[in-house]
Amino acid sequence: MATFLVTGSFGQVGSDLIPQLCKKYGKSSVIATDKYLPHADMPCEMQVVDVTDYKSILEISRERGVDCIIHLASILSALGEKNNDLAFSVNFTGTYNVLKVARELSMKMVIIPSTIGVFGADTPRENVPAITLTRPASIYGISKVFAEQISSYFSKKYGIDVRGLRLPGLISYSMPPSNGTTDYAVDMIIHAAKHKQYTCYLKENATLPMMYMPDAIKAILDIMSADRERLRYNLEYNVQAFSFSPKDLENELQKYLPDFRVSYVPDYRQEIAETWPRSLDISESIVDWNFNPSYDFSGMVRDMYEHLSMGDMGNE
Repeated sequence: MATFLVTGSFGQVGSDLIPQLCKKYGKSSVIATDKYLPHADMPCEMQVVDVTDYKSILEISRERGVDCIIHLASILSALGEKNNDLAFSVNFTGTYNVLKVARELSMKMVIIPSTIGVFGADTPRENVPAITLTRPASIYGISKVFAEQISSYFSKKYGIDVRGLRLPGLISYSMPPSNGTTDYAVDMIIHAAKHKQYTCYLKENATLPMMYMPDAIKAILDIMSADRERLRYNLEYNVQAFSFSPKDLENELQKYLPDFRVSYVPDYRQEIAETWPRSLDISESIVDWNFNPSYDFSGMVRDMYEHLSMGDMGNE
């Protein structure tokens, strides 16, 4: 049985992924790590690990017999623009450290999610293929291009099975919105569920690819268990379930709260969003590892609104 070490465990993805990992592989097989441990419990062992410190990752991985690292630690787009040094140390150095540890210990697999942030203003805006021009405008996006390229290098040179997928904007009721450009969507639904009006930092027509968190977690688990021989890429697989704009979300929420209104006051995050695609070509993910999201846009909004109306944020 594999032993999994998860970095950045208490972020948006880790908080939902770890319970599913424990359910599928057993609690004793999962080690949840982060630079700081919050008061919230995880259904598995929790340890402090700083991904910017190579020895920190190496020591616990060697001691616990880790044979798969799921590397989620990352500084997202908005915070990365405010703190370039932090983004560099976590996103560049941290990723390189994880891959070095995997090479040192001859691990079976490394999972590193990428992002739509790898795309830039020169990338096509619609139905973007997996292999295309990537020239991002944010340090977050640049760091994920680095992750894609260095993962391919380690895979070819050292034979490490490094795999991942480009996550779009993710929507979840388990964690409050953080520092992502697409986090407006979660924040808007929270405001609607609390019967509060909302001020959006993107333009009303800023359409971006998105996905509900249960589908994102399933996609990560699916690509982990996929046959390596079928995978043409390492981290470059596109995934999304739907695309929508802030105005689309406002209109959908008005089905539940007719008086709900959104004001649009774009800030620096709009400049980031304008460099990202409106939709992605996911055909290769479907063919290579059977990507198949369950939630459409209306179903996601309904489920989010119901959970948030019951006060479920952060309770699962």
